[in-house]
Amino acid sequence: MSQLERFLKFLAVEKQASQHTIDGYRLDIQQFVELLANGDEDFDDWGRFDRDDARSYLQELHKLELAKNSISRKLASMRSFYKFMVLEGVISSNPFMRLPAQGRERKLPQVMSLGAIETLINAVEPYWNSQLANGLAKNEDTAAFVAARDKALIEVIYSGGLRIGEAMGLNFKDLDILSGTVLVHGKGKKERLCAIGTPARKALRSYFRQRRLRSPAETPTSPVFINRNGGRLNARSFQRNLKEYLEFAGLPPDFTPHKLRHSFATHLLDAGADLRSVQEMLGHADLGTTQIYTHVSTERMKEAYRKAHPRAK
Repeated sequence: MSQLERFLKFLAVEKQASQHTIDGYRLDIQQFVELLANGDEDFDDWGRFDRDDARSYLQELHKLELAKNSISRKLASMRSFYKFMVLEGVISSNPFMRLPAQGRERKLPQVMSLGAIETLINAVEPYWNSQLANGLAKNEDTAAFVAARDKALIEVIYSGGLRIGEAMGLNFKDLDILSGTVLVHGKGKKERLCAIGTPARKALRSYFRQRRLRSPAETPTSPVFINRNGGRLNARSFQRNLKEYLEFAGLPPDFTPHKLRHSFATHLLDAGADLRSVQEMLGHADLGTTQIYTHVSTERMKEAYRKAHPRAK
């Protein structure tokens, strides 16, 4: 087994990293091989590289005109890989330690206004009614099912601040509609308890009435959100529908499920929620990740001031 495969197995077994994370490490390390070892698929001589080679790799990344965040991530991948090999006794030193910091580009997340979110939610059912009227929906039952499901899904993501993958991964055992809570399985196998409000609970109840016509399975391990055939809904299908709803409602086409999560955090802070509570609800390990939403709230306040105050300019 190559050192790369040993490292990826370590991430999966010992660190319980997600497949998405593992694939990211693999791609980053393979790019290093492409740039410094001519893309040799069988390359496994990692001890031949020193700090000068690490600097050369950094220069090659800059030549590709990658974003600072991408460069920082790729260097972090190589640093972690070499750290693993040092701990395993394969090599004696890590050439990626103490390379110049690249800094990070902290773009303010885009958020949807409350009015835009309400417009989106209210557009779902009329969209499927129009599809049905134009003969573009399979039948009335299918249109009613998808409309109820997607409306509930939007409500849950926004109400609880869930990632799209977290919402898709929900099972019935994770959901307690009576108490308005949901157990979310987040990144790195971490769990957190999220609240869902009255509109989300109402939307879920409506959806479940439609769901039972498709699948009677409501065991603890049954998926909450299912496709038309009764299997677990995937993110791609929902994202495709979301684009249709946005166009139908006349909303910007670049709104995504993750922007609902951004909006959840920003709206909480706008209303006076404390940063630590929002951090816990989002499942952020680092408070600094949550703090970016305070900048969004500040920018929104300043923009409102510039527009409304007579002596703002």
